[in-house]
Amino acid sequence: MRVDLFDFDLPEERIALRPALPRESARLLHVPPEGALGDRHVGDLPSLLRAGDVLVFNDTKVIPARLNGERRREGLPDGQGVAQIEATLHMRLDAGRWKAFLRPAKRVSEGDRIVFRGEDGSTLAADVEERGEGGETTLRFECAGPDLDAAIALVGHLPLPPYIASKRPEDEQDRADYQTIYARHEGAVAAPTAGLHFTPALFEAIRAAGVTFEYVTLHVGAGTFLPVKADDTSAHKMHQEFGTIDPDTAARLAAARDEGRRIVAVGTTSLRVLESAAASGRIEPFHAATDIFITPGYRFRAVDALLTNFHLPRSTLFMLVSAFSGLQRMQDAYAHAIETGYRFYSYGDACLLERPKAET
Repeated sequence: MRVDLFDFDLPEERIALRPALPRESARLLHVPPEGALGDRHVGDLPSLLRAGDVLVFNDTKVIPARLNGERRREGLPDGQGVAQIEATLHMRLDAGRWKAFLRPAKRVSEGDRIVFRGEDGSTLAADVEERGEGGETTLRFECAGPDLDAAIALVGHLPLPPYIASKRPEDEQDRADYQTIYARHEGAVAAPTAGLHFTPALFEAIRAAGVTFEYVTLHVGAGTFLPVKADDTSAHKMHQEFGTIDPDTAARLAAARDEGRRIVAVGTTSLRVLESAAASGRIEPFHAATDIFITPGYRFRAVDALLTNFHLPRSTLFMLVSAFSGLQRMQDAYAHAIETGYRFYSYGDACLLERPKAET
């Protein structure tokens, strides 16, 4: 499909720079399969969900994955051997290696060493093992395992999305705001933002409505922020992200579907790992990297409803929600959201998309 079919104009003032407080006071656009759109709030979820529904959360935890450092080369004239480098880690390969996007990537070659520095003077060195396309690079760090995790925590910065970072610096408030309250497994470069709306009080209200919870993991990578530069979706390459669904969780989710209960994904990341695990038509245990790319025409096998924030134009996530609810339906929903003042992107408002049961 042509990528320009997924374009729309978003006024700058619609981009949220801080989350709503309290979290569940964010607006919620209810998008049923047909009929009128509903203007609600996230706190209304208990009345919009059904007894027996299964909410599926992504329990990944954001790490301080943006690193600033210097690449030095000996034997060059003054100034020419030094380059300031920014790295955004996006996928762990093993105990001591990460894939990362470097800027400016053209100033780095295989075999170079980059020394990253924290604000407290701490350092962390990495060698450039391999260069890929689009600034993607494999870095081998000087330490590994828990020692590397601790070093990254010292030198790293929270990787705020570029549409926020370009307007204001990261601050201490973001350390809490840009993390779900149920985050457990470290490894994400970006937050699963639909989950940012949940509070303990909202959890209790949803449970009281007869809804059960399950947790999966997809470590969100920096590729989520990359624009689709191709003219056609067939030419776009998705970056891999690592996901996990343990056997017990997979069995409970499969049983819920067999019983006719709805699987409600909290966020597109939960949906992507669920659909990756259901390639056979049934949700199975999963522990692998996925580059699943969902566009209109995709047949959903695992998910009946989706809670998600509002996404960027021409993005893979707007393509995904258009596949879920229909392109025209989502264009109409987004036009309504823009006209009526909904807040967009990571710290913005949300929508609840429902699909006809017959289509799942």
